[in-house]
Amino acid sequence: MTLDEIVMRSAARTPEAIAVRGPDETLTYGQLDALANQVARALLGLGVRRGDRVGLWTEKSARAVAAMQGIARLGAAYVPLDPLNPAARTRLILDDCRIDVVVTSAARATELRNGGMDRLRFLLVDDTGPALGWASLAEVSPAPLPGHGLDAHALAYILYTSGSTGTPKGVCISQRNALAFIEWSHALLGTTPDDRFSNHAPFFFDLSVLDLYAAFLGGASVTLIPEALAFAPKKLVELVLRERFTIWYSVPSALILMMLEGGLLAHEDLPFRAVLFAGEPFPVRHLRPLRERLSAVRFFNLYGPTETNVCTAHEVGTLSPERTEPVPIGHASCGDRVWLARSAEDEATPPGGGEVGELMVEGPTVMLGYWGQPPQGARPYATGDLCRQLPDGGFEYLGRRDNMLKVRGRRIEPGEIETALLSHRGVREVGVVAADTGLEARLVAFVVAADGPRPTLLQLKQHCAERLPRYMIIDELRVLSELPRTQNGKLDRRALRDLAPRRPSI
Repeated sequence: MTLDEIVMRSAARTPEAIAVRGPDETLTYGQLDALANQVARALLGLGVRRGDRVGLWTEKSARAVAAMQGIARLGAAYVPLDPLNPAARTRLILDDCRIDVVVTSAARATELRNGGMDRLRFLLVDDTGPALGWASLAEVSPAPLPGHGLDAHALAYILYTSGSTGTPKGVCISQRNALAFIEWSHALLGTTPDDRFSNHAPFFFDLSVLDLYAAFLGGASVTLIPEALAFAPKKLVELVLRERFTIWYSVPSALILMMLEGGLLAHEDLPFRAVLFAGEPFPVRHLRPLRERLSAVRFFNLYGPTETNVCTAHEVGTLSPERTEPVPIGHASCGDRVWLARSAEDEATPPGGGEVGELMVEGPTVMLGYWGQPPQGARPYATGDLCRQLPDGGFEYLGRRDNMLKVRGRRIEPGEIETALLSHRGVREVGVVAADTGLEARLVAFVVAADGPRPTLLQLKQHCAERLPRYMIIDELRVLSELPRTQNGKLDRRALRDLAPRRPSI
């Protein structure tokens, strides 16, 4: 089975059932299936062939979901891009991934063309501009296409993440990688056609894979939450009550905001039967009242970097009043094997020994590799996360081995922000750290100014906004005469973190 066949099967069983509710329109399984075929034929006319990559640079919508399916039905791979990306970053990814066809809006197509990308061909999700528009799909046959014949190891999609070298890197996910996670999620949740999934995560974030495909595999419906509402707590709570979500999956920060500022726990008739969270630790002081208020609901902490999707899981039971540390990340999931290594030679720690090591993963969810780099092959993936093995065999997350940052579940390599800042003529040296965690997390840039006027925070924010996605734009600026260094001359990031001001915890 492949990702496009999941929708085909549900469409054959229950064509009139609602598949996806978007801000633009609602599609039944039958309508989604037919529209995906029309999109596939339109893309075929634009030259897309099996094995190609197709960019998807648009807001979340039912049309975007149909585009994903249409791309998949040609045996091509879709590459979802942050709709808030500046055009310069999108152009960088399109060049890196050698993409020639993009599903986007007329305005974004114009931005790309004005940036010199004359080779690109477009399918527009709106109906303005000179390129192929969505209305023209009405003239295209909705009949099924010949099978693409992909095997389990074929590329399904590419998710671009922040890169330590200053440029984003593409994580290549195969059909097998995705299906191992989707089928495990479906079995874990016991998804049925009566379920209503919330899709909180953006399509370029790996959490969205569960929202869409676990729903489609069970014949359930999924409601797309617009990016503008992702951290608007009152609007999110209104959506919960109106859409009657039975399955909720998001970063903890969204749930915390819904409780603290959206009044979530004030409502008696909450519809959830399962609440899942991932991307960052969930502070127990916030998780406990949610767990106690929804005592009949199943809670799951899912863990895994983009390179492995979810590789461990923990079902959250009763939380004792004495507990202060976050809940564990749990045991291996999705058919993966996980263990701790104490060195680069992958020396395993004794099971249950309580020792600390880097979490290693091998199994069906581990990526094909990074685009343009040697394949991962059968090698285990080193997550860079330091964990402790618990007496029951599960794992507790402790932190990062490297400098990677997490802000509201988004993975950020400080090197990519630093590269952008160093391209500003007023910056000679720079170091970026995250101050605080969870809702209080902020990106703080420490810079040594070049000769001339000191750069201001507003100037550097504007500079970053032209090169980086919104979640990587710095929040605060500190100008130093020199950056702290370790004995071997490297930037002392620990000293920078100590210099970053702290805010009172919420």
